[in-house]
Amino acid sequence: MSVALAASTAPAISAGVYTTNLVKAAPVLWDRKITDSEVDVNAIVINSGIANACTKDEGMEYCKQSAKKAASELGAEENSILLASTGVIGMQLPIDKICAGIESLSDSLKQSEKAANEAAKAIMTTDTVSKEIAIEFEISGKTVKMGAMCKGSGMIHPNMCTMLGFITTDVNISKELLLKALREDVVDTFNMVSVDGDTSTNDSLIILANGLVENEKIVDENSEDYKVFKSNLNFVTTALSKMIAGDGEGATAGFMLGAEAVQVGTRFV
Repeated sequence: MSVALAASTAPAISAGVYTTNLVKAAPVLWDRKITDSEVDVNAIVINSGIANACTKDEGMEYCKQSAKKAASELGAEENSILLASTGVIGMQLPIDKICAGIESLSDSLKQSEKAANEAAKAIMTTDTVSKEIAIEFEISGKTVKMGAMCKGSGMIHPNMCTMLGFITTDVNISKELLLKALREDVVDTFNMVSVDGDTSTNDSLIILANGLVENEKIVDENSEDYKVFKSNLNFVTTALSKMIAGDGEGATAGFMLGAEAVQVGTRFV
């Protein structure tokens, strides 16, 4: 099992799209409540190895404990921590190891290519290669950065599955338009990826935007700034989708990442 931690140096707005599977894992239920609200996000904790799916009340309690630990380590609020899990369905998380990993990672977060690569590797399960991308583009004279990582491969075993994707950017944009861009984008990117037609209990695609580039806030969907942002978001998600399809079975300014070992068909809505 591995744990990865992505933390923003400033509170970030968030948007997420999640599995259409009728059975949704505890982290999906936890995250959706946060990304659907106006609460800012400070970090995402991701573990691979155990999906925390079909774990009932105990699974939700472990979500709460994981978020509480991360919030304590980062000086944030519990409801500002997003969670994601991938791996075996039906098993309970080894919460002591998860919390130990969070504690260790919170002291070693870095804004570096190496840290980003370690995080991308940490979230892998049946993937044969890590999947990550980082780009820069201009919005109203400001250099915006966007970085992303994902994991996903064919559901070759009913207990090992999940497509997870995480996008971070320092652009200043309204939450409404961030969600609009993500929802419209997945239609022709991640939702076009299908290995065996199945969906996972844990499929999640989340984007955080902390506004640190200080461009004029994007609030108009007809503006050129929004079109530029959406075009570059599509470039990133298309690249990641192709990485997932290519694998088959098998860092952004203002964001810090880390990872530590502690022992696909997809459809979003």
